[in-house]
Amino acid sequence: MPYYGYGYGIMWDPTYILVLIGVVLSMWASSRVNSTFRRYSQVRSMTGMTGAEAAARLLHSQGIYDVTVRSVRGNLTDHYDPRTKTVNLSEAVYGASSVAAIGVAAHECGHAIQDNVGYAPLKLRAAFVPVANIGSKLSIPLILMGILIGLTPFIEIGIWMFVLVIAFQVITLPVEFNASGRAIRLLEEQGILAGQEVAGTRKVLGAAALTYVAAVTASVLQLVRLLLLTRGSRNND
Repeated sequence: MPYYGYGYGIMWDPTYILVLIGVVLSMWASSRVNSTFRRYSQVRSMTGMTGAEAAARLLHSQGIYDVTVRSVRGNLTDHYDPRTKTVNLSEAVYGASSVAAIGVAAHECGHAIQDNVGYAPLKLRAAFVPVANIGSKLSIPLILMGILIGLTPFIEIGIWMFVLVIAFQVITLPVEFNASGRAIRLLEEQGILAGQEVAGTRKVLGAAALTYVAAVTASVLQLVRLLLLTRGSRNND
């Protein structure tokens, strides 16, 4: 909670503003990617190819035939799963022939291509997944426990776990930017999109990339807040 009571008074925790800034940034980025996707979902590609067709063509152009393109439920739930070798496209992307749909499908193919060529940052991110999952679940509980019972080691372990989560998010940035770069380049090379269509796709993928940047920023702000809040507890030991 952002408020703490002392007697009959109420004091605002100034560090909470860092969390609010992170929340606002994340909401703005999410709103932008949704609005940009909706805008270019109304722009039909000149080739008339669907997201699924474009994905298959891009994969085959790179000699990749062991990756399956399939439809999944949800809105903007598109992702590449290296475990099952599948490019999973949401319903709004799989069967749509819009510039936005093709751009998103191509981006996921970019991840499949990264996997196929052994792109180092993708491997590093995959290695960080278990650590990041543990850190995201245990970091805050450990910090709170350390504050409540006065054990500095718990606080420090929690802080370092949170740092690992941020490290995972930072590693994700080049992976996402690289996948988008590959997507745009291949869409032009294969003649799937051209001219203003490419510009529209670049805007869609650029807006999507902002969500990752916003996530990193929000996490860093949260880390700064945690350090400020726990500084007193650690100094007292």
